[in-house]
Amino acid sequence: MKKLALALLIAGSSSLFAADGAALFGKCASCHGAKGEKAALGKSQIIAGWDAAKTETALKGYKDGSYGGAMKNLMKGQVATLSDDDVKALATYIATLK
Repeated sequence: MKKLALALLIAGSSSLFAADGAALFGKCASCHGAKGEKAALGKSQIIAGWDAAKTETALKGYKDGSYGGAMKNLMKGQVATLSDDDVKALATYIATLK
């Protein structure tokens, strides 16, 4: 019984620290729009409708400098502090935007 309670406590507390894609997207919304419907600063692609894999590839590419056009340098700074879990959560959230 104690092992079960401990396992549940650990599982519950780890989810408290899970990345929140919706919260992370707040930083993105000022340029991309609340639903990802805008071409950021009139130069980027509209990200609404992107699947999670495409978004994750783009975010990781911006982070390591291997992806991007006109917005490459700006985006590199935006994603620099995102962890891999943050990138996954953000990509998953963006995939829900239609």
